[in-house]
Amino acid sequence: MKIVIIGIIVALVAVFAFFYFGVMDFNLLHAVVGILVVGIIAFLFTTVAANAIAIVGTNPVSGMTLMTLILASVIMVAVGLKGTPGIVSALIMGGVVCTALSMAGGFITDLKIGYWLGSTPAVQQGWKFLGTLVSALTVGGVLIILNKTYGFVGENALVAPQANAMAAVIDPLMSGTGAPWWLYAVGAVIALILNFCKIPALAFALGMFIPFQLNIPLVVGGFINWYVGTRSIDPAVNTARVEHGTLLASGFIAGGALMGVVSAALRFAGLDLFMADSWTGSHMAEWLSLIMYAVLIWYFVRSVMKRKND
Repeated sequence: MKIVIIGIIVALVAVFAFFYFGVMDFNLLHAVVGILVVGIIAFLFTTVAANAIAIVGTNPVSGMTLMTLILASVIMVAVGLKGTPGIVSALIMGGVVCTALSMAGGFITDLKIGYWLGSTPAVQQGWKFLGTLVSALTVGGVLIILNKTYGFVGENALVAPQANAMAAVIDPLMSGTGAPWWLYAVGAVIALILNFCKIPALAFALGMFIPFQLNIPLVVGGFINWYVGTRSIDPAVNTARVEHGTLLASGFIAGGALMGVVSAALRFAGLDLFMADSWTGSHMAEWLSLIMYAVLIWYFVRSVMKRKND
């Protein structure tokens, strides 16, 4: 409870500092309303995130962040904050709540693992604050490097579907054109129908707005998950293989992300090994990437299929 209270206090101070230093023509009403909105939403939604992680193992951060953006935009427009300052304010408020949701869900998982390993919540809280500080000091620099190297807008920019979704939600509300509420209602009805049909609504929604080039690996991964999880007549063996594959796939994701940051840092420093003119655009590069992708899949399947029920 202590870490939750301290976290909420820090979040409220950050929001007030933003309104005081970051918004021109400081308005005390806007600052107070923003602080209250962030405090109430963060207090309520972090409970939902913690319960979701504890019960089903999934943290609905994206949905609750978009809901925060909608609520924050509607409320801030009602108190007179519109246009670019309103958009920035809503993004800051959504970012604070999103961070609180992620940390709440992650800390619940950490507490469970710490209990298994014999740690205490007090010790974990201290290290959690240290991890938060390290993340705060590094994430901003990484985003700056990615923006300077690739950019987030333009022809060859990094794909940012989540940011596009946030922009689509905030811009109509802050510009005064009105939000497409009927589309939100249709989405809610579709989610209810999918849940009734035992279809994961979150996976369906991700497939709807994630770009096609990112959806293909997801489909391939789903097929591999089905394959390795159905090859044995023993359900326990299939479960063990799927769990082992999840851990291995998580390592692939983390490794790919780290190497992407390393590559961006090298290009930012002036060491460009991309060879865009002589190699990257050739057919040999395309075939080599497909071959290496197939080798990676083969290694993954071979490693997972060796797993037996312990």
